Amino acid sequence: MPVKPTLASKNARILVLDSGAGGLTVAREILHRNPDVSMDYFADIAGFPYGTMPDDVLIRRLVSLVGNCLSQRQPDIVVLACNTASTLALRALRARYPTVEFVGVVPAIKPAASITRTGVIGLLATPATVNRDYTRQLIEDFAGNHEVVTHGSNPLVVCAEQLLQGTKPDTGILIEELGKLRTKSTAGSVDTIVLACTHFPLLLPYFKALPSCESISWVDSGSAIANRVHHLLQKLGQRDHSHSKITFIAAHSANDAPPYKTYASYLLQEALPQYDILHLPLI
Repeated sequence: MPVKPTLASKNARILVLDSGAGGLTVAREILHRNPDVSMDYFADIAGFPYGTMPDDVLIRRLVSLVGNCLSQRQPDIVVLACNTASTLALRALRARYPTVEFVGVVPAIKPAASITRTGVIGLLATPATVNRDYTRQLIEDFAGNHEVVTHGSNPLVVCAEQLLQGTKPDTGILIEELGKLRTKSTAGSVDTIVLACTHFPLLLPYFKALPSCESISWVDSGSAIANRVHHLLQKLGQRDHSHSKITFIAAHSANDAPPYKTYASYLLQEALPQYDILHLPLI
C-alpha cells in the first residue's frame, strides 16, 4: 500500500482522473479555486469510455490505475472526476487505500431541486450513471417531491471528447439527445438539466445556443468539487507554492495519444501552463 507523503515538505499535489477529457471541466474549476496547487491529470484513454465498461472490470481497472499513480506521484488528494466511476468505485478505492483523501463526482441533484421552477428536472448522464442505485437514491433523497427524468447518452460523451480534438459537435446529435430527455416528462416542462457526466460541460456553450434551450438552467458538480478540494487543502495545512505546475499522465495505445496542448490550453485559457507528460503501461 502506498505511504501517505509528508505534507510539510512540498506543495499540494492533486490527482484528477477520468477516462479522457471530461475531467478537465472539474480540473479547471479546481485550479480556479486553488491556483497554487500542482496537478496531475490522468487521461485513461485506453479505458474510454468508462460508461460502457462492465462494473467489475471498471472497479479493478480503477483500483490498479490509482495504485500506480499513488506509488509514482504520491498525491495528497485524488479526485475521481467521472460520475460513472465515482458512483461505482469510490467505496472500493477508499477500502483499498484508506489513508488517501478521495473526492468523487456525483450528480448535482440537490442544487437542481433547489432552483427548478416547474418541478421537473432532467438528468443527462451516461447509461451507467443513470442506472446506478446510487443515482436513484440521490433522486429519492433530494428530489423526491419533483419529477426527475433521465437519459443516458454515450453519443454526447463522444462529441465532447472530439470537441477537444478540434471537431465541433453535430447540432443534430445535441438536439436528438436532449429531445430524448425532455420528452420523457409527464408532469410539465423540464426547466433544469443536471449535467451528470463531466464531459458534458464541454458542450454547454453549444447546448445554450440551441433555441429550444434558452430557458433551461444548467447544473453540474464542478464548483462543488473545487470547494471540497479547497476545504481538504486547508485541513492539510500550508505548503510551499513555488513549483506549481500541471503534469498530464496517460494510458493509451501508440495511435491514440491525447491532445496535450489542447488539454493544457483548456485548463488555463489565458496562457499555456507549464506541463509535463508521463505515460503509464496499458492494463
